[in-house]
Formats: sequence, structure tokens, C-alpha cells
Amino acid sequence: MPRLFTGLELPHDVVGHLSGLRAGLSGASWIDAENYHITLRFVGDITDAQANDFADALADIRFESFDIAVSGLGSFGGNKPRSLWAGVKAFPALETLQRAHERAARAAGLPPEPRNFTPHVTLARLRNVSPFAAADYLARHGGFACEPFTVSRFVLFSSRPNQGGGPYVVEEAYSAWDAHFAEDEELFAHPHGQVFPSTQSR
Repeated sequence: MPRLFTGLELPHDVVGHLSGLRAGLSGASWIDAENYHITLRFVGDITDAQANDFADALADIRFESFDIAVSGLGSFGGNKPRSLWAGVKAFPALETLQRAHERAARAAGLPPEPRNFTPHVTLARLRNVSPFAAADYLARHGGFACEPFTVSRFVLFSSRPNQGGGPYVVEEAYSAWDAHFAEDEELFAHPHGQVFPSTQSR
């Protein structure tokens, strides 16, 4: 039973900039840089049949390449911070793509996502970190920003069944109609795999 989610990979230069943030906050469990990504639609543990239906529905999504930028830092959890993240500017094209993923999930018979879409890159899980320490870290890095980059594909990731977490594996990649496969493959470093049989390259 695969544990799946869809997302966007990050170019090596953006990963490098984000990696420079992995210090200075006691109690932070830093995410490995090779696992940085932007989640579009979390699915969770599903059957092989559901995985295939979802992959097929994703293949019907049509989109053009667009630019986005990673900018700003924040935390989830309020007075009990639980994670640290880098923000992603929510351009209309990104929101449109995410809504298409939600429709694909519904077409595969999956329940609706109850949370609002907040695009971000998770940098660390926080344990026993005071809100004051988190606020101080965010203030020290408040001007963080990366150069925009072009989104020319989205991917279907798998993680460890039942528990999640990396290493994340790209099970399928879906390119924009105006993208070139060869160029995309050179930009990203996620491993590739196949956890559910009978799906084909998209």
C-alpha cells in the first residue's frame, strides 16, 4: 500500500540557499536538504488501485510552465511551534495547479482535503521549542528570499508506508506541455522508483 503525495521539486540552487538555514535553533530537527519540496496534494496510504486511478487522473492535467519564488519564513503551531517553513508566493498559476490536483484526487475517489492550501517548504520539525526562540530565529532570518524559478513539471512522490518521511521517491513525473523532459531531469536530484504496478510513464 503506497503512501503518496504530489508536489514540486526544487532546483539545486534553491536547495542550497535553504540548506544555509539549518542552524541556530535549539530543538529543531532539520529536514534533509534532498527532501525539500512543495506539497500540492497529500494523499496518504492508499491501495494500488487507488494509486493507479490517481496517477491516471493526474496525467489528464494540462498546464503551462510558470515561475514561482521561495520567500520568507514562518512556523506552524502558534504558541506551541511544531514546524519551521519557508514560504512560497501563491501565484495564480500555482493555485490553479493545486486545484487541479484536488480535482484529480476527488476523481480517484479520495476524500476532500480539509485544509486550505498554504504552499511552503518544510525546513524543520520542532520539539520543545519555545515561541520566543522560534520568533527570534524568524526575526534573524526575516529577509530570506530566493530568486524565482520556473515550474515545468510536477511529480507524484512516495514516502515510507504508514509512517511517512523521507527519503521521498518520484514515482511519476508530469511535464508542462511546453517543457522538455531532458532539461527537467537534469535539474532535480530525487530518486525514482515504482511502488505500484501497471502505471506508465506520463
